[in-house]
Amino acid sequence: MPRSVNAVASRARRKRIIKQAKGFYGKRKNVYTVAKNIVEKGMTYMYVGRKLKKREYRSLWIARINAAVRQEGMKYSEFIHKLHEKGIQIDRKVLADLAMNHPEAFKRLVLKIK
Repeated sequence: MPRSVNAVASRARRKRIIKQAKGFYGKRKNVYTVAKNIVEKGMTYMYVGRKLKKREYRSLWIARINAAVRQEGMKYSEFIHKLHEKGIQIDRKVLADLAMNHPEAFKRLVLKIK
């Protein structure tokens, strides 16, 4: 009986990896064995990157809120503490947006808290 190899599936698998490696430099984009390793590593970085992005955005929001609050003569930690004391539940993303795009509204919020 002749040997049966599923060339269609094998080619499709290789093609998928090479397609994912598009844009890489040198052998990384067109040599299957190299591309396979690099794509796999890239996938792990993708996963980690999605987690890091959340961290980086939160620190950016905190920096923006801190800068805006300091112009009003307060510290970030005091501001957040007083927000919680007053029972105002606004997340940092919204606070940062207010501080950047609507400074008058943010000033009124700070005055309400003081």
